[in-house]
Amino acid sequence: MEGSTRIKKRIMNIVGARPNFMKIAPIQRIMAGSGCLEPILVHTGQHYDEAMSKIFFEDLEMPRPDYFLGVGSGSHAEQTATIMLKLEQIIDRIAPDMILVVGDVNSTLAASIVAAKLHIPIAHVEAGLRSFDRQMPEEINRILTDAVSDLLFITEDSARINLLREGVDPEKIHFVGNVMIDSLLHFKGKADGSNIMDQLDLHHAPYALLTLHRPSNVDFRQTFVQILDALDDVQQRIRIIFPIHPRTRKMIDQFGLSKRVANMENFSLIDPLGYLEFLKLMVNASFVLTDSGGIQEETTVLSIPCLTLRTNTERPSTVDIGTNILVGMDPDKIRRHSFDILDGKIKRGTVPPLWDGKAATRIVEVLEQYR
Repeated sequence: MEGSTRIKKRIMNIVGARPNFMKIAPIQRIMAGSGCLEPILVHTGQHYDEAMSKIFFEDLEMPRPDYFLGVGSGSHAEQTATIMLKLEQIIDRIAPDMILVVGDVNSTLAASIVAAKLHIPIAHVEAGLRSFDRQMPEEINRILTDAVSDLLFITEDSARINLLREGVDPEKIHFVGNVMIDSLLHFKGKADGSNIMDQLDLHHAPYALLTLHRPSNVDFRQTFVQILDALDDVQQRIRIIFPIHPRTRKMIDQFGLSKRVANMENFSLIDPLGYLEFLKLMVNASFVLTDSGGIQEETTVLSIPCLTLRTNTERPSTVDIGTNILVGMDPDKIRRHSFDILDGKIKRGTVPPLWDGKAATRIVEVLEQYR
């Protein structure tokens, strides 16, 4: 192609799963206004159903992807291999100057491997985060992506420490802040216009918000039952709103827990939500119970108590200075900390440095100067 005569550097932005959308959206928006960068948006379709993807793209005001790979579900190996095969063909066709990946999903790793093999520079947004739990597939994706990246954009100082420990050249590391928070702050006002609280009749009483989808929590019956036991006690004191992940709904049916859940009268299972609807619920919740990474960050910025149903976190700043508390899968801890919040014993936190809504601008400035 005309790579040597281009005026603008062609940056291929990779998105694959819903958590990626919130991270790519502000970068794509700022990059589109750059005088020297040309963004190309590629959606691998790692997580894809037409209705939900459409909602997220509309909510986040993202353009239609320039390329959609339609990978779909499958094992980790199947997804990664299929993305690599399809993405290589597109890279050969459009000859990008750089590949930009975000987060830690299979699409991130697959795109990074292809780019590294083709000697195309790689920028990794949200680099350096570590849970130190290699049972999590995301941990493997993070480590391998960082190992081959040329620009590593970090959200907090723990990431720098991790990367330096792994031998990364300090000049490759750029502390830019958190693009998830860019989206949060940019769309908070728009989310306020959602009528989701009217739909769920939530204006007259407090509620807690729950997300639960990790295999370690829902794929083992004993663990899942213990968590439900604790949630059963909590929902007797406060309504719990649960936008249920398809994986979790499947496991409830598979484990024969449907009747048990139905008998929890103050436990409201609802369909998955778009970004703006979920944000509206989160902003107004008394507290959040989650096993998601990004929600730990968002609740810290919103000063909302967060109980994380994991024994570790790759986002330690949310625990060290934020509003997050790790309760694991321990039903006693889930009960105790939930009841503490309900009794007014709330952990107060502060917002980590550079989580100010300007991370994407800093990222684009580095990309513009990169040679």
